[in-house]
Amino acid sequence: MPSYSYRCRSCGDTFEMARPMAESSAPATCPSGHDDTVKLLTTFATVTRGGSTPAPSPAARPAGGGCCGGGCCG
Repeated sequence: MPSYSYRCRSCGDTFEMARPMAESSAPATCPSGHDDTVKLLTTFATVTRGGSTPAPSPAARPAGGGCCGGGCCG
């Protein structure tokens, strides 16, 4: 079950709750009992085994033909 982070606007406490994705936007009550909370934007990282990092994606090549959009610059 995913864990979501919330911050209480009344006391400033930050806390996490494990709840189904369908309930991620439902109101949350802080551990001190306050109802004025806001869901925080959280990020996560993945870890690969073997200590190797994935190769970066190659940069996209520009479309067209140079500074004039495909024509020859005079």
